[in-house]
Amino acid sequence: MRTTVRRHLGKVVAGTAIAVAATAVMVGITLPGTAGADDTGGGRSGQATGQVAGQVTGQQQGDPAAVRPGVVEEAPAEGTKGKGRDPLTDDEITRVEKIALDRQQFNASEDVDGDRGPQRLGVDLAEPAADEVDDPDAPRRAVVSFYDYKDDSLLTRTVNLDTGKVEDTGTQHGVQPPLSAAEQSEAASLLIADPLGAGLKADFKDATGKELSSPDQLQIAAMVYRAVPGAEPAVLDQCGQHRCVRLLPKVKNGPWIDARSLVIDLSTRKVARLTG
Repeated sequence: MRTTVRRHLGKVVAGTAIAVAATAVMVGITLPGTAGADDTGGGRSGQATGQVAGQVTGQQQGDPAAVRPGVVEEAPAEGTKGKGRDPLTDDEITRVEKIALDRQQFNASEDVDGDRGPQRLGVDLAEPAADEVDDPDAPRRAVVSFYDYKDDSLLTRTVNLDTGKVEDTGTQHGVQPPLSAAEQSEAASLLIADPLGAGLKADFKDATGKELSSPDQLQIAAMVYRAVPGAEPAVLDQCGQHRCVRLLPKVKNGPWIDARSLVIDLSTRKVARLTG
């Protein structure tokens, strides 16, 4: 097995070394905040529901000319509410995701798959304003973060949970917060389908005896990759402005596979091997 593995992508390696490397890199990645926003960087992204795109898309199936741009979605029922600095409830997360984007913004943006609507990254409880820190009745706010693949921008919306209104909006370029689970899965799909993914598939088969055809067969960690002069082919020069990923795949209930030499540019949907 050891001899066979060495001729492939990056060898099936000990889990500890890869896990430590991944942790060291990802600890330094934070999500920039907006006014009054929590800077923890998509900490609740795993709990964000996938209902916004489905519901808004369903409303677009009629005559597009009949849809009035710039109309904010009617806020859903408040449901279960937290108090003070309590973590956001599932109902609050669902509600602010629906409030955060109007139809015009939804139609003008794209997610990681190229579908309408920006890629949802996460929802975080916002820090109170300076003059509200000691106020027990200060309004609760949430920061909703999206990535728009149409123009490679990070979108943030601060929503007042008491009023149901967007109080602050931010758009930034060249800012790369941690990747969502959907982005990691799409990056793995692109790698598996690309000729440069042949080594990954060979290592997976060596470890399991099975063919690798889906990201669902892997446990995936990932980190954002930024271009380093002289350390990559020209196709990766825009990484940092583009959304680029290095994957740390692991066979489920098995070893890690070293794929760190490969970078997936999610903005262009291209895969390249680092040369430096």
